[in-house]
Amino acid sequence: EEFEKLSALKVPLVQVRGQWVELRPQEIEAAIQFFEKRQRGALTLSQALHLGLAADTSETGVPVVGLEAEGWISELMKGLNSGTPMEELPPPEGFRGILRPYQIRGYSWMAFLDRFGLGACLADDMGLGKTIQLIALLLHERLQKKRTGPTLLIAPMSVVGNWQREMERFAPSLKVMVHHGAERLSGPAFERQARKHDMVISTYGLAYRDQPHLASVSWERVALDEAQNIKNPSTKQTLAIRSLRARSRLALTGTPVENRLSDLWSIMEFLNPG
Repeated sequence: EEFEKLSALKVPLVQVRGQWVELRPQEIEAAIQFFEKRQRGALTLSQALHLGLAADTSETGVPVVGLEAEGWISELMKGLNSGTPMEELPPPEGFRGILRPYQIRGYSWMAFLDRFGLGACLADDMGLGKTIQLIALLLHERLQKKRTGPTLLIAPMSVVGNWQREMERFAPSLKVMVHHGAERLSGPAFERQARKHDMVISTYGLAYRDQPHLASVSWERVALDEAQNIKNPSTKQTLAIRSLRARSRLALTGTPVENRLSDLWSIMEFLNPG
């Protein structure tokens, strides 16, 4: 409404809230068109964050100099600001091991983003314990009783056994199911069994071949280990993985950029579509 009133004045200088402001008609018109395209100003959270954090006037006509928010969105904005300390969670009860300080920060950060439905890419170098950070996150969620559905973990075949062993070692209370091999379940039988477990582990090869079976479950989370495997956004494997329904998404990779920046874009498009 303010922009429409300003546009109707047809003068180069106006007083707005006690300050003189130069009006450029083409910029004001562009701003009005921006609002009209979005149902009179309605924005999704991701659109609002994009506008507030990116200095791009191609869409808005005039610069967006900041965001003001209330409630949980205000909390999210404060947490995304690197100058604001993030609450670090204690090691979850039932975790059999010692989490190093950076691993505490990593799993706390994943839990923080997850609260707001934002997917996280944990890109610690190889050997720094990305696996146990995800295990700690699963234990934390079960203790909070906020998350009860199964997590689907898609990993290279070479590390499936390692994931099984790490789950048994650090979180024996969590139930793990491996979906692989000639005897693997399909259809309703697979769906019933998946719901009885905390984590279902499968492979990138089966993500495409068994996509109809995997898609029959509404997953709590889809997590990718060695997530650089989806660096090509147009492959059948990547498209199959992106089609899976999940409340949240997570990527683990020590090499989020292998060859070009679009590798990272493909991972982020899986994590936070659009």
